[in-house]
Amino acid sequence: MIPKILISACLLGQPVRYDGKGKPLTHPAIERWRKEGRLVTICPEMAGGMPVPRPPAEIENGASGLDVLEGRARVLEVTGGDVTAQFIAGAEKALAFARAHACTHALLIDGSPSCGSVAIYDGSFSGIKHAGNGVTSALLEKAGIAVFSPADIDRLDALTR
Repeated sequence: MIPKILISACLLGQPVRYDGKGKPLTHPAIERWRKEGRLVTICPEMAGGMPVPRPPAEIENGASGLDVLEGRARVLEVTGGDVTAQFIAGAEKALAFARAHACTHALLIDGSPSCGSVAIYDGSFSGIKHAGNGVTSALLEKAGIAVFSPADIDRLDALTR
């Protein structure tokens, strides 16, 4: 059985990001995976009930997605709104969706408080990133699904051939 790959909807150009835009990733592997029927698309934030567009959100105090899952940190909007529950709900739906489709890997947009797997914003809304992962990435990894950022697509491609 060929491994399926959970992919951030924004990476396929869908206008689901907080600013109402997509962030399409162009790579030969994506087109091949699409033709092979291997891509399973989701936006965890929308799955958690968030609208498009929406205020930018970050995990507070330089914390990580695992901190959010374990109740040590919150996800806050730039306006001050607490959207932790929506981010956790979206992560849980993404995991259930990945399991339902037998995804063994995920390719998620980096920097996001949901999908980031290498670096995320530090919660100050000043554009500063730090090493860490988002809520969905943390939950997927905890469940044994390998998460990759767009910068690692060649490695993901090699692993899933």
